[in-house]
Amino acid sequence: MYILGISAYYHDSAACLLKDGEIIAAAQEERFTRKKHDAGFPHYAIEYCLQEAKISPSQIENVVFYEKPFVKFERLLETYLAFAPKGFFSFAKAMPVWIKDKLFQKSALIKELKSALDESIDWRERLLFSEHHLSHAASAYFPSPFDRAAVLTLDGVGEWTTTSLAIGNGSDLRVVKEIHFPHSLGLLYSAFTYYTGFKVNSGEYKVMGLAPYGEPRYADLIREKLIKVADDGSFQLDMSYFDYATGLTMTNKKFDKLFGGPPRTSESELTQREMDLAASVQKVTEDIVIELAAGIAKDTGEKNLCLAGGVALNCVANGILLRSKIFDNIWIQPAAGDAGGALGAALSSWYLHHKGVRVQSTERDAMKGAYLGPEFSDEEIEAELKSCGAAYQKLPEGELIDKVASALADEKAVGWMQGRMEFGPRALGGRSIVADPRSPIMQKQLNLKVKYRESFRPFAPSVLREDVGEWFEHETDSPYMLLVADVLEDKRRSMTADENALFGIEKLNVPRSSVPAITHVDYSARIQTVHADTNPRYHALISKFKEKTGCPLVVNTSFNVRGEPIVCTPTDAFKCFMGTELDMLAIGNYLIYKEKQDEKLKESYESQYELD
Repeated sequence: MYILGISAYYHDSAACLLKDGEIIAAAQEERFTRKKHDAGFPHYAIEYCLQEAKISPSQIENVVFYEKPFVKFERLLETYLAFAPKGFFSFAKAMPVWIKDKLFQKSALIKELKSALDESIDWRERLLFSEHHLSHAASAYFPSPFDRAAVLTLDGVGEWTTTSLAIGNGSDLRVVKEIHFPHSLGLLYSAFTYYTGFKVNSGEYKVMGLAPYGEPRYADLIREKLIKVADDGSFQLDMSYFDYATGLTMTNKKFDKLFGGPPRTSESELTQREMDLAASVQKVTEDIVIELAAGIAKDTGEKNLCLAGGVALNCVANGILLRSKIFDNIWIQPAAGDAGGALGAALSSWYLHHKGVRVQSTERDAMKGAYLGPEFSDEEIEAELKSCGAAYQKLPEGELIDKVASALADEKAVGWMQGRMEFGPRALGGRSIVADPRSPIMQKQLNLKVKYRESFRPFAPSVLREDVGEWFEHETDSPYMLLVADVLEDKRRSMTADENALFGIEKLNVPRSSVPAITHVDYSARIQTVHADTNPRYHALISKFKEKTGCPLVVNTSFNVRGEPIVCTPTDAFKCFMGTELDMLAIGNYLIYKEKQDEKLKESYESQYELD
């Protein structure tokens, strides 16, 4: 039985295909359209899923949408009525969009399915709707390695729910507790994302990266004025400080007054105030996640915890939760945001609607390393490279790995496109830029010359699973880069008195360990453990780099520039390679050197990537 899951119309639309409960394919629409956070109907992602499974549309038993649009409209309407007459301007802007498009989303979905799949099929008979937080919970529990678990979902808002607790047991999953809109930990974090000058729904990870440069001097004020937390971790926001329920902005003048001024203008200089605000909301978020987890453990007696929802991408909070040992085991869905809702929608249909029997995975989990997207044959790669005008050479796998490892040891930045594309926001060695973590200049160089993004943004290490405990205060699997841990003491560098006295962004250029490119200013790192069974070629590359240097880890960042989605095809990879200061590109068995490319071709691509 084939089930197609879809998420769309908010942000990060995606499609996922199951075959008898097994995840066959999953991808975000943005990777195909090249439009970051594309919210449109996932035509291309659906097309890919069917191609991967080699099936026709008639073989799809059900299409499952990840939430219930009419319930979402009900929440919007009731919220405006509760706050009326406040928010009339926002209401007047929102209503025509809802009445024209979103209120009749079932009809719109059927129309899109006919267009994308097969006009002769009555999709109304095959279309099902999940609930937003049930989709998140299903995506967290069913692929996990646990036969029973508590499931915590945290995000901005679904239909009504912002936070939910579910209990998974075998093939069953029941939501038992919810916190409803407008009280939302995700929207609290997004309010500070907006206030510090970053984009809501995509800039939250920048706030997390900025936090270690600041001090949590506003944390007590946030807990005193903005959010009231009960003993079990449940919470309520004081909505007099926020505008998101009915307004067109996240915060208001009362919020501005509390924190001493208006929001930072996007792209303006970051000050110590923004760093301290980031540190403060991060600290409050960590504390509430811990309090919620402790309350869940006490109430349920469960030993395992699964996490999903956008807040579950806060890998600093996840690391603290893991080390708290409130639960024996934790598993986090790698596509924790709305894209993962497509997966959860399909899984909830298979297990809860069709009563599929859950067979416990003998592997790490059922996500296949999150390598669920397209891959390309040698013939396809060569055809695309030729059409791009690339100068390339084809090598045996061993020789290619040796040359790339040598280039990394020589401090070259390498584009690495191998195997299936990752599902979710992280690059995990399928569509990655890799570099030498020992280089003291690599972090700044990659940010400014390759990624074209803010210099404070940290980079993550990909480390051989068998060596992780020799370098980090971490002993468990972390295949999805969703846990932060500290670099071990014996790998850290002693700081001088002058260096210790540095404040804020001045901390950035001080090497803190023998692997400074991946060591954040607080000695932390966002770890990806690399496993030979899920990504043998990436594991072989890092092993070869270790053989040459003694270092069993590399810098890993997503293969894209700021403002663009991660690359999908060989053409995407070559364009990004040519438009940035990457030195080498490895796609499948093909190796491409920057210095061997045509000069005019280089100039053409570089002009496309010039910053405004």
